[in-house]
Amino acid sequence: MRSFLKPLLTIAAMALGMTAIVPMPAWALVELNVNKGNVEPLPIAITDFQGGDALGAQISQIVTADLKRSGLFAPIDKSAFIEKISNPDAAPRFDDWKVINAQALVTGSVSKEADGRIRAQYRLWDTFAGQQMSGEQFFANDANQRRVAHIIADAIYERLTGEKGYFDTRVVFIDESGAKNARKKRLAIMDQDGANVRYLSDGRSIVLTPRFSPNRQEITYMSYESGQPRVYLLQIETGQRELVGNFPGMTFAPRFSPDGQKVIMSLLRDDGNSNIFAMDLRSRSTTRLTNSTAIDTSPSYSPDGSKVVFTSDRGGRAQIYVMGADGSGQTRISFGDGVYSTPVWSPRGDLIAFTKQTGGEFQIGVMKTDGSGERILSSGFQQEGPTWAPNGRVLMFFRDSNGGPKLVSVDLTGRNEQPIPTANFASDPAWSPLLE
Repeated sequence: MRSFLKPLLTIAAMALGMTAIVPMPAWALVELNVNKGNVEPLPIAITDFQGGDALGAQISQIVTADLKRSGLFAPIDKSAFIEKISNPDAAPRFDDWKVINAQALVTGSVSKEADGRIRAQYRLWDTFAGQQMSGEQFFANDANQRRVAHIIADAIYERLTGEKGYFDTRVVFIDESGAKNARKKRLAIMDQDGANVRYLSDGRSIVLTPRFSPNRQEITYMSYESGQPRVYLLQIETGQRELVGNFPGMTFAPRFSPDGQKVIMSLLRDDGNSNIFAMDLRSRSTTRLTNSTAIDTSPSYSPDGSKVVFTSDRGGRAQIYVMGADGSGQTRISFGDGVYSTPVWSPRGDLIAFTKQTGGEFQIGVMKTDGSGERILSSGFQQEGPTWAPNGRVLMFFRDSNGGPKLVSVDLTGRNEQPIPTANFASDPAWSPLLE
């Protein structure tokens, strides 16, 4: 059993009060080693939370779905449970859970407070050690019921793996509806599991490439509402929108810097060349980072802001390059067959995700930041646009399916690919940081 020296972290959430019940010394039951290419899921029993009528069962179902979708946990069917938990605060009969090979057990309860808020609490038990591993309680209003479940799932994920979860997050994407030759594209946002879809634009103008700020509930995206592609900033909660700037020529693929103070993008000039520029969002001053006769595009900052990864066809076909955040030291790092695009630096700083077109198919892959260790996680017909979960363990992308794009997630082993349900076609996903 691997030891983690860092203490168990308390997870906070906006509009959710929280009190830790029993902090325990931290260790991980699930060993994460993506280089092995496979992870044996941990058998875990998750009981229905007591009280709250149907809400307890609903929270339990969301927690179960989150953990199962990660590929690291194998929830045990409730029909196999021997003990029927009546008091979630009392120690369970551990032998009843060991016999069905439940290596971890989750119990919990939901109640209504006098002020109308919901109180949800959980306890996580190590059945073979016969002790509680962690327990916390959360308070939320009715609008945040699902968030409570995601935060509980994150807490369990972190306690059992030693790494941050990614369930209390959102994804902004392009919702596509209508006939293929007259497709309406709307900016939309949803929970990472596809629930709670909300539209951020009305579909009267084409919108593309939404990207989250790393530290605010704010996105940058492109819109053709003026007939030319322009970059906008949108505050998700207030709906306040502002134009980043008017640039001559075409603008592509804007992304935030890690501190949220800059936007980096590629601009197409009249000479047909596309170069990379960074704009300071406070002063609105623009700095040119590349100056080549090729097409340089799809820039993405490293998580510490010191470097930028991008694609360029300066070598004859599009490959991946890395440079300093000031444009210095431009170095090619990919040398594989095919054409590379949409590189995105992992939040962990250790990998770069990319799209690769080769042999008549599209591939989603990752490589180390020096270009070594390239691994393909998914191959298919017309799939592209990877975006990282905030813990750097899962990617989401879009793939053409039955006449239109749909969202798919895959973990770093490449073995756990999951469809993300959306009512319409969906493309260009961008994962938010953990909510606060």
